[in-house]
Amino acid sequence: MQKITILCVGKLKEKFYADAAAEYAKRLSRFCRLEIAELAEERLPEDPSQAQIDRALAAEAARITERLPKGGALIALCIEGTELSSPALAERLRAMTVSGASELTFLIGGSVGLDRSLKARADLRLSMSPMTFPHHLARVMLLEQIYRAYQIQSGSRYHK
Repeated sequence: MQKITILCVGKLKEKFYADAAAEYAKRLSRFCRLEIAELAEERLPEDPSQAQIDRALAAEAARITERLPKGGALIALCIEGTELSSPALAERLRAMTVSGASELTFLIGGSVGLDRSLKARADLRLSMSPMTFPHHLARVMLLEQIYRAYQIQSGSRYHK
């Protein structure tokens, strides 16, 4: 069974996000071994300078790097990434698996995103949309899309 790891900067505080994430985690248990790891988000002042943001991103990147599994494919969620339809994402994930990635690791940055070093090493930079979403909602959306990808791959009617 494939392993999916989601490394998230920041914790889900709102119950409705946590409940939605738990529901998709339960659904995904039929298809994969899912691990979701929450990593601390660096505190920033109300109006941070670019240098402060860069230092925070670098500190978060160091914590993320420590948790990256060895091998597998790395997918970074970032606004400048590639936008894919649900069927195209399902196909891309399938292709990664067929090419030997028994583990897929997704990265969700905090409120100021991901450090460019993580984006550079990613096998896929994925954008959910050109719109801006809270990173907590992005986690729920990602879980749903991973579930949808497995449903598409299995020929289920869920996607219709």
